[in-house]
Amino acid sequence: MADIVNILIIEDDTSISNLIVTTLVREGYMCEAAFDGRKGLELYDTGRFDLVLLDLMLPEISGYNLLEIMREQSTPVIVISAMNQVQDRIRGLRMGADDYLSKPFQIGELVARVESVLRRSSKASPVITIGDVTVNTESREITKGGVPVELTIKEFDLLVLLLENKNVALNRSYLYEAVWHDWYNGDTRTLDNHIQRLRKKLDWGDTIETVFRIGYRLKVNN
Repeated sequence: MADIVNILIIEDDTSISNLIVTTLVREGYMCEAAFDGRKGLELYDTGRFDLVLLDLMLPEISGYNLLEIMREQSTPVIVISAMNQVQDRIRGLRMGADDYLSKPFQIGELVARVESVLRRSSKASPVITIGDVTVNTESREITKGGVPVELTIKEFDLLVLLLENKNVALNRSYLYEAVWHDWYNGDTRTLDNHIQRLRKKLDWGDTIETVFRIGYRLKVNN
């Protein structure tokens, strides 16, 4: 990693916090942990963090209050939320969180979420190229073989989410809530229809894979 990335983890469950810190340090990140909202705010105010992983249910100062403060500074935030706290996840996204991590989570998912948000918040090129498909995430322009492709707003947002998590199996609930910012009630039609349209428009029938009982994965050969 060319530049050291500093990550603040604000999570009151010590076992989860320790798992996150151990995992991210192994990946080359610098991490500091706070176990309540007041200490988290104190550390955050030092201004030395590139990313925050924020639990919403915190003692002293709630994660929601911290999120409002962090949004003013444009610091990228990944909300940490239990799987059954759907409304919390949705509220966090609507308040401006960049992503969310559901408990319990897999190590690979944790690393993928962190990498994805850091890529989005970096000064890296907004242009992503997969085969003959080129996507400009700033201008929201897409070409395939040099020919413009027209996508709806949700189709584009869904495509970018898949691109930023290439080769990672993403749950239907995650895809739906991250793109539509609404509660996923188990009805797959809206998401599945958008996936089908993306496959057709980009000729990606084999590239966007259906992962049985999970969701979808953008398969890319590196």
